[in-house]
Amino acid sequence: MEGLQAMNFEKPTPIQQQAIPLIMAGKDLIACAQTGTGKTAAFVLPVINKIVATHTDTVNTLVIVPTRELAIQIDEAVQGFSYFTSVSAIAIYGGSDGISFEQEKKALVHGANIIIATPGRLIAHLNMGYVKFGNIKHLILDEADRMLDMGFSQDINKIVSHLPVERQTLLFSATMPPKIRDLAKRILKNPEQINIAVSKPAEGVLQGAYVVYNEQKPELLLSLLQGKNIASIIIFASTKDKVKQLERELLRKGVNVAAIHSDLEQEQRNETLRRFKNKTLQVVVATDVLSRGIDIDSIGLVINYDVPGDAEDYIHRVGRTARAESTGVALTFINPEDQRKFERIEQLIGSEVKKLPAPPSLGKTPDYNPKENSERRPKGKNFKRKPGAHKKR
Repeated sequence: MEGLQAMNFEKPTPIQQQAIPLIMAGKDLIACAQTGTGKTAAFVLPVINKIVATHTDTVNTLVIVPTRELAIQIDEAVQGFSYFTSVSAIAIYGGSDGISFEQEKKALVHGANIIIATPGRLIAHLNMGYVKFGNIKHLILDEADRMLDMGFSQDINKIVSHLPVERQTLLFSATMPPKIRDLAKRILKNPEQINIAVSKPAEGVLQGAYVVYNEQKPELLLSLLQGKNIASIIIFASTKDKVKQLERELLRKGVNVAAIHSDLEQEQRNETLRRFKNKTLQVVVATDVLSRGIDIDSIGLVINYDVPGDAEDYIHRVGRTARAESTGVALTFINPEDQRKFERIEQLIGSEVKKLPAPPSLGKTPDYNPKENSERRPKGKNFKRKPGAHKKR
């Protein structure tokens, strides 16, 4: 209770209200809730409570997550909630050095109460033969849909094979496609189910979109960033190369920006996130690696520089703003080729996203017509292609 008070937790969110009693009762659980609804506390709090009550000094709970960012985020939440208790936890993820690996090994051997791990790194430890999970009481799969999308299905099965059959299993997912239900049938026993606002952006997100050509995106982006007094902004781009390019261009324009991508060392990524959380860095440019793996309050603006390839990813991207009942803005740039994709997003969320007028300085912009979308590109200085540009998507 002291930990909750210190972290300013005053009342439970709907997912916490429904999930915590079921977890406390020992039920297996399938919980489907959008990002930003408080899923982490929904499973962390009852688990910490159980560990405190039993005074265990072995590995009690295993949390499997898709990305290192999410592992760090959950570990930080556990540290906060359990600050006034003796509960121990460690995040285990790839991309770190040999010293970190030895620290992880020590925690696994000597029994940190809560292990938060990415599948690949945990299997690297399991293959060494020193990991003993015989006392595991809780298995938690967070962002399960994302893990399966990333190809971790076999890894999850291998990890589960090392766990006791008698355990409590909790599966949290923002979406519930058939492959998640198949996984649940294999590893859960008579699970209770919770569904909260599936595939809907949080109510506090003001959504809008600009229909533009690719060549108009840089100017539009600058017009949205310059002169804006917004403390925290995330820009999502489709590829690592585009993230790097945007970072270079925005730095040249004097924007307080940094990029997060897989070519950076983990410590560099962590430092960028620390600066972003501390509000000393205004803008972060990233691929979808950040769409589920960051928990920062008061992100005022999310910009989808490119329409995400998967309609579900749109939910997670815009879910970075308006977290915990706050408000925020999510804007998407739609080129003619991506109009069909954006139409699928609108069908998924069950509403039309308002198309905003582009600044007049951009010149002529395409019409939004996803059904036909046969408009020819107008000629003019704004629409010259660089040599070979047609080869790069």
